[in-house]
Amino acid sequence: MKRIIVGQSGGPTAVINSSIVGVYQKAKELGIEKVYGMVYGIEGFLDENIIDLDDYLADDNNIELLKRTPSAFLGSCRYKLPPFAEAKEVYKKIFKILEKNDIDGFFYIGGNDSMDTVKMLSDYAKENNKKQVFMGIPKTIDNDLSITDHCPGYGSAAKYIATSIKEIIRDNASFGVKKPTVCIVEIMGRHAGWLTAAAALAKDDTCEGVDAIYLPEIPFDIDKFVKKIEKLATEKKSIVIAVSEGIVNKDGNFICEIGAGEKKVDAFGHKQLSGCAKTLADIIASKTGLKTRAIELSTLQRSATHIASLTDIEEAINVGAVAVEGANNGKTGMMVVMEREKTKNYKINYQLYDIHSIANVERKVPREWICTKHNKMKDPFLKYVTPLIKGELIPIYKDGTPVHLVRK
Repeated sequence: MKRIIVGQSGGPTAVINSSIVGVYQKAKELGIEKVYGMVYGIEGFLDENIIDLDDYLADDNNIELLKRTPSAFLGSCRYKLPPFAEAKEVYKKIFKILEKNDIDGFFYIGGNDSMDTVKMLSDYAKENNKKQVFMGIPKTIDNDLSITDHCPGYGSAAKYIATSIKEIIRDNASFGVKKPTVCIVEIMGRHAGWLTAAAALAKDDTCEGVDAIYLPEIPFDIDKFVKKIEKLATEKKSIVIAVSEGIVNKDGNFICEIGAGEKKVDAFGHKQLSGCAKTLADIIASKTGLKTRAIELSTLQRSATHIASLTDIEEAINVGAVAVEGANNGKTGMMVVMEREKTKNYKINYQLYDIHSIANVERKVPREWICTKHNKMKDPFLKYVTPLIKGELIPIYKDGTPVHLVRK
């Protein structure tokens, strides 16, 4: 390969930019002539919004800044690439732009829908005898990509959630009132509860942990929930509950939609979920008379680079580097996956896997890892997630706040 391009898609993470570092550094190591960035993902690429990463990353200081920069440095998108039969001109345009810029390697950092883009472009290239290779680089705080042990971005989000929950528990327990305040913390997770499960990490020798954890994998029963809160209220002066934004009742209806109007959907047809904690807080206040508080972590859990996991940063760099190395060896239509060795000490191996087995396949938390009493996560989950949040990379500060790398 002589010239390659990298893009970012979907929701950002605290370490998504580290994968750009991995792509860039490995490309330079292999003697690749140019590394371009597509601004705002494939949508920006279609507008020929392309930059030369040498303008930013030739400086080692900027590489260190980029590792510590939240959000998507190149800009992201939620553009759904249509099937070939529906939009032949779109595919022709994409390959025309690639050929115009003499780009022979295409790297896309993202989650399920982004891997679908890689799949369709690599299939089109194969069917039309195009020379370009296409590689997927995993990214998602939701941790729901199949095959891979976990996804870059998840460890840092889990670290932020566990830390924030511990701080919320301390705050909520500050007052010696006769009746407890019920604090309900809403955590991202549409159909998979990996992020909310991370609330279990708040429990240690200095923190009692949350009083309940509710994931989308198990139907949510409002009546049982109210009874649980009533029982806890007779035993405790502070109650903190962690819930996934996507918890559903036995009929498959989102709890956050109770009493709400029609929900908007994004470009991929996904409902925009929010308000689950507020809905439950209002129900508890109405049925029990207890004081309630709803906290929605929202984008904070994916943008908190100041508390990113060093393990997560290093793995995000590695998956970018492995993707470039594989493409340089002629591989295409694949995604980098992480395989955990079955040893006492945590160790990850990196492999390339057929994108067709990954795109649009959602991996959920194993039911056997979830306590049906909703008061904790079982030991296999804790052993799985604990190594992912280890280590820190101290931000670079100026005048008391972190400095980030931004496009000109």
